[in-house]
Amino acid sequence: MTSASLPALTVDCFANPAANRMTPYGARRTDILGADALALAQRELSQWQGYAPTPLHSLPALARALGVASVHYKDEGGRFGLGSFKALGGAYAVARLLCRELGRKLGRALGTQDLLRPEMRALCQNITVTCATDGNHGRSVAWGAQRFGCQCVIYIHATVSEGRKEAIAQYGAQVVRTSGNYDDAVRQADADAQMHGRFVISDTSYPGYMDVPRDVMQGYQLMVEEAAAQLQERPTHIFVQAGVGGLAAAVCGYFWERDGGDRPFYVVVEPDKADCLAQSAKAGALTAVTGDIDTLMAGLACGEVSHLAWEILEKGTDAFCVISDSAAVQAMRLLAHPLEADPVIVAGESAVAGVAAALAASQSDTARALLGLNAGSRILFFGSEAATDPVLYAELVGETAQAVAERADKVVV
Repeated sequence: MTSASLPALTVDCFANPAANRMTPYGARRTDILGADALALAQRELSQWQGYAPTPLHSLPALARALGVASVHYKDEGGRFGLGSFKALGGAYAVARLLCRELGRKLGRALGTQDLLRPEMRALCQNITVTCATDGNHGRSVAWGAQRFGCQCVIYIHATVSEGRKEAIAQYGAQVVRTSGNYDDAVRQADADAQMHGRFVISDTSYPGYMDVPRDVMQGYQLMVEEAAAQLQERPTHIFVQAGVGGLAAAVCGYFWERDGGDRPFYVVVEPDKADCLAQSAKAGALTAVTGDIDTLMAGLACGEVSHLAWEILEKGTDAFCVISDSAAVQAMRLLAHPLEADPVIVAGESAVAGVAAALAASQSDTARALLGLNAGSRILFFGSEAATDPVLYAELVGETAQAVAERADKVVV
C-alpha cells in the first residue's frame, strides 16, 4: 500500500515561529493544566455511571500508505453515549461549578457524587447554567445539567444545524438561536447570563473568565491519559484539530508536562475558514478571524482563541496546518471505508481534521520534511466525535452512520 492509494489532498503547513522545545512547562502552565488537576478529574469522572475508557484503534494499513511506522486513532464517539469527547469537559465543568456554589453555601467541600443526593439536586434546581456552542459542548453542558438537576439555557448561532439543536434540546435545555457566528453567540450568552444571574460554562476563556474553561480542559486531559496508557510506545507525532484551542491545549500540555523537550512533534490543524490559531501564530499575537466562519467542521467553527489555551499552544505547538472542508470529507470517507483490514470508524466532520492534514502532508515532500514525517514516525490522532449530525454525515459519506457502524461490528474479531 502506498500514498497513491490515498485521496489526493493538499494542506497549508508552516512551522510555528514561536515554538521553543527548551522552554520548561513551568508553574503557570501547571496551574492551567497539571497532573494534580488531572488526578482530580480522573477520580471524579471515573465514578460517573457509564464511564469507560474509549478505544484506541491501530490502523496499520493507513500507516503503510502514509509511509510511517504506526497510526493510532483515539475514538471518542462512544464517550458517555454523547458522541464526543466533550462529555469530559462541559459536564465536568457543570459539576465542578455546582460543587463550588453549593459548597460555599453549605460551608463544606463537595464532590460530584454528592450532587446526586436528592437534597443536593433540590438545591441545584435554583441554579441555571448556560453557554454558547457549535453543538457538542452545549450537548455536554445540557447533559450535565440534567444529570445534576440544574436549569440550562444553550445558545447556538445561525448556521448550527437543526439536528444539533435537537440533540441539545433532548436533555431538557432551553435552546436559543442567535444571529451571527459562534463568537457572537458567546457574547450573547455572556450578556444574558449577567442580566439573569446565570452561570456561564464556556470552553473558551477570556480576561476575567478563566476558572470554568480550566475545568473543561482538565476534564479533556482524562482522554489523553487513557490514550497514553493504551499506547505501547510514545507517539513521535500528534495531529490535533482546534476550534478555540481547548482540546489542542489539553493534549499538548499533557505531553509537555511529562516529556518536556522530548515530547512528540505537535501539529495543530484548523479549517481554512476558521484558522484563528494559525493566524495568531503568524501575527505573533492573538488574532481573531471574522465573518460567517461557515466551515463544515462545525465544532471547529471558532474565530477567537481561548486565552488559556494560547498560553500553552503559543510555544508548545511545533507546526500549524490548515485544511479545506473537502479534505475533511475525504478523511471521513476513508475511515468509513478503510484500507485493507483497518477498522471501520464512524468519524464526524470535526473529528478528522488531523487525519486529513496527515493524509495531505504524506503526499508532499515539503510538508513531510517540515513535519519530520518518516518511516519511523508513530502518529496519534484524537477522533473527537462520531456522527453527531447523522443527516449531514449521511450526505457527506454517502452512507448512514448506522450502516457504517454495522459494518464495523461485522469485522470485529
